[in-house]
Amino acid sequence: MDGINKFNEFVALHKPQLESSGIPVHFWPALYRKLATETFDAGEALQLMLIDYDDDEEQNPAEDDDSPNPVFALGVAREQGIKADDPRAIYLVDHAWTFRLNSARQQLEQHQQLADRMSAITGVDLELEDRVDKILRRLWKYCQAYSIGSEGLSDEERQPIWYVMDEVGSAVNHSDDPNFRLVPLLYLNTQTTYSVLFPVRNCEPGDQVTRDMVEYVAKEAPQRAALLLPWRDADLTAESFLQVEPRADYFTSGHTPETYPKDNTDPLPARTRCDPLKVYAQYEVVRQHLTSPEFVLVDNEDEADVLWLTHHFKNFEEFADQSPGKFINQFPFEYVITIKDLLSIVGRRAAKEHHNGLTLETYPSWLPTTYNLSTELKEFAAYYQTRAARGLDNHWIVKPWNLARGLDTHITDNIKQIVRLPATGPKIAQKYIERPVLFRREELEGSVKFDIRYVILLKSVKPLKAYVHRKFFLRFANHPFSLDHFDDYEKHYTVMNYQEEAQLHHVKCDDFLALWQEQYPESDWSTLEQQICQMLQEVLQCARQADPPCGLAPCAQSRALYAADIMLRWKDDGEKVMEPQLLEINWTPDCKRACDYYPDFFNDIFRLLFLDEDNDESFRLLTADN
Repeated sequence: MDGINKFNEFVALHKPQLESSGIPVHFWPALYRKLATETFDAGEALQLMLIDYDDDEEQNPAEDDDSPNPVFALGVAREQGIKADDPRAIYLVDHAWTFRLNSARQQLEQHQQLADRMSAITGVDLELEDRVDKILRRLWKYCQAYSIGSEGLSDEERQPIWYVMDEVGSAVNHSDDPNFRLVPLLYLNTQTTYSVLFPVRNCEPGDQVTRDMVEYVAKEAPQRAALLLPWRDADLTAESFLQVEPRADYFTSGHTPETYPKDNTDPLPARTRCDPLKVYAQYEVVRQHLTSPEFVLVDNEDEADVLWLTHHFKNFEEFADQSPGKFINQFPFEYVITIKDLLSIVGRRAAKEHHNGLTLETYPSWLPTTYNLSTELKEFAAYYQTRAARGLDNHWIVKPWNLARGLDTHITDNIKQIVRLPATGPKIAQKYIERPVLFRREELEGSVKFDIRYVILLKSVKPLKAYVHRKFFLRFANHPFSLDHFDDYEKHYTVMNYQEEAQLHHVKCDDFLALWQEQYPESDWSTLEQQICQMLQEVLQCARQADPPCGLAPCAQSRALYAADIMLRWKDDGEKVMEPQLLEINWTPDCKRACDYYPDFFNDIFRLLFLDEDNDESFRLLTADN
């Protein structure tokens, strides 16, 4: 009776997992017993087989890191075969290695036993000097991922966890017509993650055990061939890599519904009152640094003239109706420029054609080539393979479109890795700037990557009126740049604020300009700044070009501050010509450093946005319609 009770407790605790994973009910009792007793009995019914490749046959995975061919196979060894309705035919698979990507290399280098085991699973020679590199390149045929979604966890704690199954699980190969399934399961009693292997049809002795590696994708789905590249070669160069702007429903998908005042256009009547404007600010940096007597801080939203919020506001139509005299620090549908995948769609509106047929460079040239790996995976794979066929650089930076601070962001030229990364959440693949303009740091005896942040002030959409703050901000890498070791964060990234041990290299823009003139005497910064401003003007024009929800909506009460992150690259035309590249536009950016450098930062901004006080010393007019 006690055993029945414990089984019922197991089911009650694990039923959501069991059902969502599609584990048939008749396997549940045996699965419970094997989990409770940690029984790994796959070896009684299945056997591991080393695949022998003839030299003149297919690619040998032992020789070719990019070969999709497996090293091992798993076969049915039981004389009577395995029946899909046999309640005992479910097998626990242990996980040999659990890791986060940013620490994978370090773990392999520090733990020889782990590296030896991964060498055996992936077919890498133990004696090779660069075996860790080879393991990491081949890893994408073998690893799977999960995330922990518990409430109260930080974004860092929610970062994906990858794992490699033991020798049995890693030997289950792909088939479009599989005879088994292999799914992860968290055993809550011990908080241990396993994988579970079970048949979906009867198998005869000697049959190879297979699974569908992308079982969640329909056989006829256009992206299936690209998703299967880690396990099966496919030439996709004949496919189109052109990008077409999606329908309006794409822009609203996954977003809280948003309203805007339909008959409300900019601008709001000029403020003529003598009393100071009452400001309700959720951002503590504003509360600390808004010291001008024209403004007074209040703790009640209802009595405020200006709402400076740090959460997304959605109901602008009601706001215009019920609070017509108030300002707010957001525009309706501003996410079309602050979310990475939408920014790339909006930016492409500036292009007259998709790409240069000779160089494959996409347009506009200030926007790095960007593909959405959820909706444009087939097109991305076709573009990648076409570049590869022409011998063009193929390094990409893969980013979540809904996270900041470089979280879950990876740089690679390995298409097998790129097509696997969206397994941990929606991603974009953006062409990595392989020829960045560098900045020499004398103390490092080398030149590093850097990016430039310009603060944008948007006052109205129709007519379009925007400014940039003349004081830009700089962020620097800490290790000299080279096109290798892409897991060296301090070489390839410039945001050091969130790295515990990384040093921040502070340079004010005036000091930077003096150093810039020394390092690049032939590249006048004022010319580059003009190009940057032209680029920002174009992207704002593109953002209001389409009607909501595909573009910014006008709202007389809206004012906003954004931060544009920009890098410089050397153009590929053989000349030493620099060109700005727009990486992203940030909503509610961190302005603490701006206030530390320039104490009147928010005073000047609030006067410009809410009192219509132009200040040519602090702001440059970016664009203004007649």
